[in-house]
Amino acid sequence: MRKPIRLLLATGAVTAALLAAAPPAQATVVTFSSGHLDLVDIAYEAGELELGIHDEDNDVEYATDQVKIVVKRQAKVTVPSDPAFGFLGTPGVSKVWILPEIQNTDLIWPGIAAEEIEPGTFTADALTLGVQSVSGPGQLAIYTENAVGQPTVLADSGDGLPDTIALTAGDHLHANWAFDRAGTYCITFRATGTLAATGQQVTSEPATLHVVVRA
Repeated sequence: MRKPIRLLLATGAVTAALLAAAPPAQATVVTFSSGHLDLVDIAYEAGELELGIHDEDNDVEYATDQVKIVVKRQAKVTVPSDPAFGFLGTPGVSKVWILPEIQNTDLIWPGIAAEEIEPGTFTADALTLGVQSVSGPGQLAIYTENAVGQPTVLADSGDGLPDTIALTAGDHLHANWAFDRAGTYCITFRATGTLAATGQQVTSEPATLHVVVRA
């Protein structure tokens, strides 16, 4: 037997009211403490630059607010004694936690990727990744080392932000990510490029990476 229309309407109204009153579902946060992760993965879709996180080992894409990055205690090392590493602290004395440029399977291997950007989309295939802000108990430095171990600093919150990292469409960059204190960090990025077809500059929405450095 069918229910009267008034009863159906009343039931629908009650259901709608209950749904409206219910708290919003919380997004599941995935925690990573090892593996090959592009901590900044840049894509260009539907006329917009977008930033996310790519789990390279399992080929899964995440929004930055879906992921928590853990830097293990094993990442804690002494700053090299070479004065060229003074941007990390006192050479040979200070301690830092480093996610390394060269893969260590016990730690996160951090990448920055523009592999999803089609060549020719942006003028000279050039993109800029801006490190907009770092909040937390200490500083973040992103740097590479050459064949003889000399550093090139890409971004350093210790001497002021924003900093910019130059990228090319198709790039997959690995660098050292160094934190000088344990605790929780929020790191905000934006990507910018100039469209080859129109000369219009396109900038992504800010994306914030959440990192916990274990003492």
